[in-house]
Amino acid sequence: MILAIIIGCEIGFWVLLGLGLALRYLWGMRRLSTALLISVPLLDVVLLVASVIDMRGGAQADWRHGLAAAYIAYSIVFGHRTIKWADAMFAHRFAGGPRPGKPPAGGMARARHEWGIWLRIVLAYGIACALLFGLIRFVDDPSRTTALTAFMGSLLKIPLIAAIWPVSYTLFPKKAVKPRTM
Repeated sequence: MILAIIIGCEIGFWVLLGLGLALRYLWGMRRLSTALLISVPLLDVVLLVASVIDMRGGAQADWRHGLAAAYIAYSIVFGHRTIKWADAMFAHRFAGGPRPGKPPAGGMARARHEWGIWLRIVLAYGIACALLFGLIRFVDDPSRTTALTAFMGSLLKIPLIAAIWPVSYTLFPKKAVKPRTM
């Protein structure tokens, strides 16, 4: 059940985002667009409530409950950024908006950019762990929640692997390309 809700929330995210942006830029319905875009976080609330109801109903915790926590954490940390990126891309493509900016091409500016993303990943990991700890405490039955503790250990691989990029840009910075002058 939880996996289906996670998939539904992901599909719902992109449908609400796409429809919200289409309403804003293609049909000029700014108020309705804003309402749809503001409602996107409600999907996380639905997923959180479904996970709690599932566990409260006696379900044995497994990786799907961990994935739900990771999904919510990612959404909290990266959701607004994703919406801003999609908004800028949509505005550029369909409403004559400026081309969205790109991350720095190289040098220490790129390294700082990569470290910022990594810190957000660490924050998402911390939020996911907090949600899982909360679920463990809420259920208060170690025989049903050991998978959640194991999931936290497995999830730790993500920030560890993601550290490769900022470390590589710090130790081996790509030369920053200077704009040509005519």
